[in-house]
Amino acid sequence: MSITERVAELSAKLKQQRDSVETEEATKNALVMPFIGKVLGYDVFNPAEVVPEFTADVGTKKGEKIDYALVHEGHVQILIETKKITEPLRLEHASQLFRYFSVTNARIAVLTNGQTWEFYTDLDEPNKMDSKPFLVLDLAAIDRTLLPPLAKLTRDSFDIDSVLSTAGELKYIGTIKRILAAEFKDPSDEWVRFLAARVYDGKNITQKVREQFYPLVEKAAHQFLTEQVNDRLKTALGSDESGSSTVDTVPVTQPADQAATTTENPEQERGDRSREIITTEEELEAYRVVCAIVCSEVSADRIFGRDTKTYFGVLLDDNNRKPIARLWFNRSQRYLGVFDENKTETRLPIERAEDIYSHSDQLRKTVAGYLSRINEKG
Repeated sequence: MSITERVAELSAKLKQQRDSVETEEATKNALVMPFIGKVLGYDVFNPAEVVPEFTADVGTKKGEKIDYALVHEGHVQILIETKKITEPLRLEHASQLFRYFSVTNARIAVLTNGQTWEFYTDLDEPNKMDSKPFLVLDLAAIDRTLLPPLAKLTRDSFDIDSVLSTAGELKYIGTIKRILAAEFKDPSDEWVRFLAARVYDGKNITQKVREQFYPLVEKAAHQFLTEQVNDRLKTALGSDESGSSTVDTVPVTQPADQAATTTENPEQERGDRSREIITTEEELEAYRVVCAIVCSEVSADRIFGRDTKTYFGVLLDDNNRKPIARLWFNRSQRYLGVFDENKTETRLPIERAEDIYSHSDQLRKTVAGYLSRINEKG
């Protein structure tokens, strides 16, 4: 499995089990050890690779323990300190990491609660752990741009020099992205003042003006993000490279992967058909609902949409043989097409996109079935 698939698998597990993981030990067993084993590729049962309760005397501090030390080529390279998943990470949680970082060979220190993984190194001062992480991975909302550097910390692809060479860029880009995300979610006074000063015709940005602009900035930010997402979806769905027009309509009782092209020149037919396809905002909204539902089973980056003249298809891994749902919205009576284990479609009447939530169990079952068969094949 690729690093993306391994992280996605653990992300799905996190979403399923999070509410039942309450203690630090449960966090270690359910999430931290699987991350070390499945994502990073270390044998958690081999003390030559993973040392639990790692001890190194530090000055007057005797017998302090770090939860895990990861060993590569005979040297401790990564230190991991764990907190329970219900506890937000704070820098004071990393006091032992700070002390151990200076007395071991480790160049990477990790603070985690099982969901959020903060990776630290010594960019600011040699042999002294930084106060800010260079990489923050949230398993509940995976940033795929972080997976390539994460892959370089895995046992089989360990390349600490390459990671450290890009750590500074990762640190500042990551911090800026988190600041922007926070501002888009809940604009600060500084952010509101900054934007208001560029559009307000008055001379002074008074408190009254800031209060006036706060909801406007918040609304503009939400609309901007929505438009960006919709534009990307429309581009992907309308792209020749995405294959958006290659899905053929099949009878409702026919398994989805038995569709056949019926013309002597299928490429020409697909080209003609793609020019007639119009993806509506309502279809995109329903697509997002399906994504929100099945994200409990699989990473969002494995869910794809393809539009056709007659329906909008939602697929796993962009594979026409793995249909998750069909949105029959090009008619007065809308239908949601769902699939059983034989990929036979059943159309369920719905009025609006929100009605799809009533069929969440069936959609999740369909995705779980595909994942189970994939795992069985190895």
